[in-house]
Amino acid sequence: MYEIAQRVLALRTDPPRDVVVTIGLPYEESTGDWSCPYRIDGLEGWEHERKVTGFDALEAVELALGTVRAALAASHEAREGLLAAEDLPPSRARTVYVTWNQEGNVAYIAMKHEVTPGEAVRQVVAEDVVLDYAGSGQLLGVELTDAATLLPSEMRL
Repeated sequence: MYEIAQRVLALRTDPPRDVVVTIGLPYEESTGDWSCPYRIDGLEGWEHERKVTGFDALEAVELALGTVRAALAASHEAREGLLAAEDLPPSRARTVYVTWNQEGNVAYIAMKHEVTPGEAVRQVVAEDVVLDYAGSGQLLGVELTDAATLLPSEMRL
């Protein structure tokens, strides 16, 4: 990975250690989409290179930054107070992923880049809205069964 940005955060363990966040140079995939690699060293389970994909290089970088922020904030190290809040990047608007099927008049708003089959273990139905929840109780996504009416026009692209 050719690095374009890096941040070092302090992990308050005994002995203290660093959490190193690296963002790589976005690149064009054979499909025409763009991917941006990233890596988080020092957090359990993140020690290998990953990537996110967007429709252009800028979206790929934006998605990589959003994914890293979410991963840091949701890490067990942060939840246990080992990665102090002042070490985390400032809170910003979060990315959701909207898929709209115009023919079927259905939209899905995912709270993360990819919801895997079987991950939603509970659904709550309210009129034209279906809420999908993970086993942990976290909201995974929202399905709008009358998307042309319920989804704001700027999200119907």
